[in-house]
Amino acid sequence: MPEKFTSETQAHVFKALGHQTRLKIVEILATQGGTCVCELVDRLGFDQSTISKHLALMRSVGLVVGSKDGLRVTYELSMPCVYQFMQCLERVDRGFACSSPCAASQKSSSGSPSTK
Repeated sequence: MPEKFTSETQAHVFKALGHQTRLKIVEILATQGGTCVCELVDRLGFDQSTISKHLALMRSVGLVVGSKDGLRVTYELSMPCVYQFMQCLERVDRGFACSSPCAASQKSSSGSPSTK
């Protein structure tokens, strides 16, 4: 991952989030913490190679980090704000204003609220 987080890097992160399976992985890692690939396979119902390919893409943009213990690889979410953003999108989709800490800090720095 580059030292400076450029708009190009941000686009790669958003592209990596552009698949339902990867969004489900984000949700599982955010709510469950460190999770073994084998657990993701069981939860998501895909084969190990498919899950590993998704995780490799997510790792390449810095969304997740993996730690190896023998043959077992456990992944953790390295950008928990991504899950907060997903929750914000769900709230907005249901007609509510986003009330996450990210939105609150944005309001105070911009001076104008972004609520409905």
